[in-house]
Amino acid sequence: MRIEIICTGDEVLTGRIVNTNFAYISQKLEDVGLSVRWETTVGDDRESLLRAFQLAGERADAVIVNGGLGPTVDDLSQEIAAQAAGVELSLNDAWLGRMEDFFRRRSRVMPPNNTKQAMLPVTAEVIDNPIGTACGFALDIGRARFFFTPGVPRELRRMLEEQIIPRLLAKSGLQTTIRLKRFHSYGLGESHVDTLLAGVDALVPDGSVKLGFRAHYPQLETKLTVRGRDVDDVRAKLGPVEREVRKRLGNFILAEDDQTLEGVVLAELARREASLATVETFTGGQIAARIAHLPGAEKVFRRGVVGRALAEIGAAVGLAGAVPAGELTRETAEAVARAAREATGATHALAVLVDLDEGPDRIELGGTICLAIATERETASRRSRILGGREWVRLGAVELGLDCLRRQLQGLPVYERTDFEKT
Repeated sequence: MRIEIICTGDEVLTGRIVNTNFAYISQKLEDVGLSVRWETTVGDDRESLLRAFQLAGERADAVIVNGGLGPTVDDLSQEIAAQAAGVELSLNDAWLGRMEDFFRRRSRVMPPNNTKQAMLPVTAEVIDNPIGTACGFALDIGRARFFFTPGVPRELRRMLEEQIIPRLLAKSGLQTTIRLKRFHSYGLGESHVDTLLAGVDALVPDGSVKLGFRAHYPQLETKLTVRGRDVDDVRAKLGPVEREVRKRLGNFILAEDDQTLEGVVLAELARREASLATVETFTGGQIAARIAHLPGAEKVFRRGVVGRALAEIGAAVGLAGAVPAGELTRETAEAVARAAREATGATHALAVLVDLDEGPDRIELGGTICLAIATERETASRRSRILGGREWVRLGAVELGLDCLRRQLQGLPVYERTDFEKT
């Protein structure tokens, strides 16, 4: 099935906002085996919109239009959709009532211009939006079935996953029993993982298992999309493939499916009735921020210490004058982690200390990361060199620290060389 995505809005066309909605739609379709053939971005111009709809209606089987369903004068999707389909606009009383109730429940009066959102092409099929006022709808233009969605990301995502993807799968005639299995890893690049996993999808010879990747430094998501007659068929196909993925990627798999690295760390600490303190330089408290807000963290997270200078960090954990100046070392990180654990009474302390390089004209070329994890019985540490810009080093340091803590809690080696490190 040939699918096109049309994203509307001057702010998208001119680059004033990043078009994350297209990436999300395309990725979600790919996850269920539906590939996008074309993507069009068009501004808030009647003639341009009309031509985009007509062209998509000539070449695609299904079209998802994102944006243009709001109450303002530059929201044109309903009007142009009706024109392209050769039908009139009509007030949808049911949706108007939904909107009035939406505002009433929030003790607000609906502005008159919101009525525009209930004006739909007379042949349109309403697609529910349970969390907003923009009414999604579907209708035929040319040879294609068009699906109109709101630009607000959380409204789009709900509508896409609950209503539009099932309709597209039914229209495509594909098997609708699909499972997406995801593995999240840190430390291995996409090309490396592609090599490590060569041939795993061939364990199911009928081609119903598809291997894919989504790189978002510092993590990599490895995806298995599995099709089958029913749930049992999908489970039987997936089993040997996911076991082989775990075997080949080994300790680098930090989480699966909807798990997160910080969630895994918190769960491991909570299972032990343990507690955590963190010490960070340069990363700006981002390690603490990944954990401290999670449900249940109030019973685990003790304190986060953030600073830039080692002397200030040392003073904060009770090592005033005892932290040596000069080159950052693992021994320094170990001393800071042990002092932080003793000062806070936590069972575990993680210290992640970063020393940025500076080249000509004070341009950062990379950074040295020394981290340590202190418990009552032992202190584990490692040193890492990451080349790249300031943000690259910061992201790498945060992920490396959390992943090493995950490894320590799971009884895995804290040191395994990653693809992102340099000697």
